Amino acid sequence: MRFADLKLSSLGLRVANARLEILDQRLLPDQEAWVEVRDHRHMVEIIKTLAVRGAPLIGVAAAMELAHAASRGESDLRAVAAELRASRPTAVNLMWAIDRMLREAADLTEASLTRVAKAIFDEDVAMCLAMGNNGAPLIQDGDGVLTICNTGGLATVGIGTAFAVLQRAFEQGRRFHVYACETRPLLQGGRLTTWELAKVGIPHTLITDSMAATLMRAGRIQCAFTGADRVSRRGDYANKIGTYNMAVLAKYHGVRFYGVAPWSTVDASCPSGEHIEIEERHADEVRGVAGSFGQVRWAPRDVAVFNPSFDVTPAELVTGLVLDRGVYKPEEFQRLF
Repeated sequence: MRFADLKLSSLGLRVANARLEILDQRLLPDQEAWVEVRDHRHMVEIIKTLAVRGAPLIGVAAAMELAHAASRGESDLRAVAAELRASRPTAVNLMWAIDRMLREAADLTEASLTRVAKAIFDEDVAMCLAMGNNGAPLIQDGDGVLTICNTGGLATVGIGTAFAVLQRAFEQGRRFHVYACETRPLLQGGRLTTWELAKVGIPHTLITDSMAATLMRAGRIQCAFTGADRVSRRGDYANKIGTYNMAVLAKYHGVRFYGVAPWSTVDASCPSGEHIEIEERHADEVRGVAGSFGQVRWAPRDVAVFNPSFDVTPAELVTGLVLDRGVYKPEEFQRLF
């Protein structure tokens, strides 16, 4: 199989006619612009600047670019793989995908790498549907559902992780209302999740992250679904900063709290959340905001900033983990190992 033979399409990535293109998520929701990936260093830049994001989608994108590099005749594919693998430290799907490519296509030929990259793409689509079907029964008619960051087709090549649960429950006829946290500091909930909810037709309201407690206290939220970027063997998991806050609030208010992830996000080598490396990003993401509207700064130019991209939610705050393999209480999940 040649890379040029691939014809694949998702909400955020597409491959056709030997071209690999990424939807630039930095420009959403107002502009839908596709970027053709020139080479592996361009892909590294795309990943680092969050033009492409979401743990599963990053993994698929990196796998596709490694096959793409082989099709261009790049000589040192192991070096290409190493650069791609190192582009984001927390999202384990990236490492999982590159390691799988090197393991299952050890001859590093274009045909082998393309075959494995396509398998990773196809499996992600199937895992998203399985997560959605497994988690959908957890939402009941009339529920208020809280979510954070973006976990839909912009974070995967299927219908998403936590978003897949919402979409499948809605498609199965249950009626509920989603409260989408805007998600500081990058506003991925406000820019991306609301855009995807509107496309599917799910009723929703945008809130700031700090409004969740008020809604819980008022009885307007019954359950919360979040994505995950790395799940430890203990069931602790890293997700977008603010997820831990939500879990603490949910525990206090008796709100059911679920993490949703494919098995590729489970890091069997990571014993607990204390061992998850947390990426810190540029201070300007907190001093202001940038997007298709331009750049705005509201804080002093030289103010000190703490900007971790993720936090870790401990297993004792989690009602259940929704995986493509099933729904597990944390203690049940731990027994899988």
